[in-house]
Amino acid sequence: MLLKTKNTSNKMSYFNVRVYGLLINAENQLLISDEQSGGRSFSKFPGGGLEYGEGLIDALKREFMEECDAEIEVLSHFYTTDFFEKSSFNDSQIISIYYLVREAGPLKMTYKTKVFDFEPDTLQCFRWVALDELKDEDVTFRTDKTVVNMLLSLISQSAGTDEL
Repeated sequence: MLLKTKNTSNKMSYFNVRVYGLLINAENQLLISDEQSGGRSFSKFPGGGLEYGEGLIDALKREFMEECDAEIEVLSHFYTTDFFEKSSFNDSQIISIYYLVREAGPLKMTYKTKVFDFEPDTLQCFRWVALDELKDEDVTFRTDKTVVNMLLSLISQSAGTDEL
């Protein structure tokens, strides 16, 4: 969703609201989406843009169905962007909201083991990254890197317990 506003120079600016899911499987692996768009290759979490008239959770569920053909259950809010991030694709300001999610049924996707291992004529693929091997270099964008570092911090704080 893009929201227009005027900035101090009387120029139109846009807020681009994005919603993403952190899906961790039973093997303690995090789902990452590798994609190509706008002439760029990048890695991020499954999710995408809020459409006009949607709530955040409905948008996240829709995005998981569109990208992963998967129904999810939203567990809890994890993070909302708290710094300025300009879009890599247009002149908008990105506002990203992240939720911890879990699959509501069996996942039917094909997973890759290498980064950007696209099938012919496909611009997206998915891979699992083990939490004990996760690093901020596994994702491309600044906000996603922030989320990875927050998740790693949470994991280190809860070492010895079974919950995130």
